[in-house]
Amino acid sequence: MIKIYTVISCSSCKKAKEWMENHQLEYEEVNLLNDHMTREDFLKILSLTDDGTEEVISKRSRAYQRLNLDSESLSINELVRIFDENRTLLRRPLILDDCRLQVGYNEDDIRKFLPRDIRQVEMKAATENIKTFSQSIENNEQEAVV
Repeated sequence: MIKIYTVISCSSCKKAKEWMENHQLEYEEVNLLNDHMTREDFLKILSLTDDGTEEVISKRSRAYQRLNLDSESLSINELVRIFDENRTLLRRPLILDDCRLQVGYNEDDIRKFLPRDIRQVEMKAATENIKTFSQSIENNEQEAVV
């Protein structure tokens, strides 16, 4: 199951949810500010990062400025506690399933949450569109020469 960690006022969160709905993907929305999150939720997010804790921390947040964090020197337990007490530290949306994490909304990257068979169909359609477009350009160039 896909989970999207959001806040209400976040435009990127709205785009991510809209994209999921447009592609008829089921997801569970977790409001970072209001919904209950367990230690395991935070650990799951951290376990899926490619670049460690820095990937999910919003350095522009007021909480980050106020806390003056050195996340590299914190233990995982301390970091989880700080995230739980200061959820605005987390970038958003955080989109994850059992094995993938996406931080923020990016229309190209979010496609990884589509089932493989749908991605293959879309890739085939895109390839056909490119071929048709290329042939159209060639035909126009040939007509211009004549």
